[in-house]
Amino acid sequence: MTKQSEFDPSKAYAPQESDRFFDDGREIQLLHYIYSHPELEDIRGSPERVIATIDEYARTRKYLMNVGELKGRIVTNLIAEVRPRVMVELGGYVGYSCILFGDALRRAGGQRYYSLEMNPEFAAIIASLVDLAGLSDIVKVIVGRSDMSIRRLQDNGQLTHIDLLFLDHFKPAYVTDLKLCESLGLIAEGSVIAADNVIKPGNPAYLQYVRATVAEKQRRLEDAKDAQPRNELPQHIVEQYGRKRDDVKTQESNGNPRLVYQSKLVQSFEPTGVPDGVEITRCLGE
Repeated sequence: MTKQSEFDPSKAYAPQESDRFFDDGREIQLLHYIYSHPELEDIRGSPERVIATIDEYARTRKYLMNVGELKGRIVTNLIAEVRPRVMVELGGYVGYSCILFGDALRRAGGQRYYSLEMNPEFAAIIASLVDLAGLSDIVKVIVGRSDMSIRRLQDNGQLTHIDLLFLDHFKPAYVTDLKLCESLGLIAEGSVIAADNVIKPGNPAYLQYVRATVAEKQRRLEDAKDAQPRNELPQHIVEQYGRKRDDVKTQESNGNPRLVYQSKLVQSFEPTGVPDGVEITRCLGE
């Protein structure tokens, strides 16, 4: 386990509301804020300026559930190290992460960044801001449920291997979607997975899976053969993302339990200053 430097309170986002903190119109307000900005022409074509303006809105107007500067740096450093050809993110929200990471991917010589977002309104915002940042040549936004989009990309030959996978979507789907990618052969030796929000709100089922040995995964698979599929996350975590327990996908792939993972937590902070972390998992092969 490693830890980043301390949080700078002067850069804190507005506090996260306890009841409703997304999909209440603030995302469209962000778009209007950026496109009516007095420095719009200086922002245009600059990923750094677009990111800075999103941060500006989230600090002075309303909270946005972005990865933020500190956790974002963990992943951009990882991109510079891994130099992925293809990177996939699950959960694009308003495009903060795909602009930040898509720019880093291009700097590292990468070819394609897929941003998978289920909400069509959020996807439209992502596409607009990606275009504003000048990243439409490398970032492709895919609209639809994550598992269906992954299968469709694999079926049509657009996605044959994932070099770097960023998980930041519906928390109970972290494990199911990773297992799907395993079963499709998209995760293999050399693949790296970065998972956000493993401390806040937390994802114990995901951490258990990526930290398990091959023997432990195979034993759990045998034990689960006759068991009723269930969601292992606490109900308050599921409800925080506006979904009911029975919405969680239950028919999941078994994945590839033979894959060996090396996983560690990098402790950091949410952009509000609340402690959080990114789990970095490297696939060592079978």
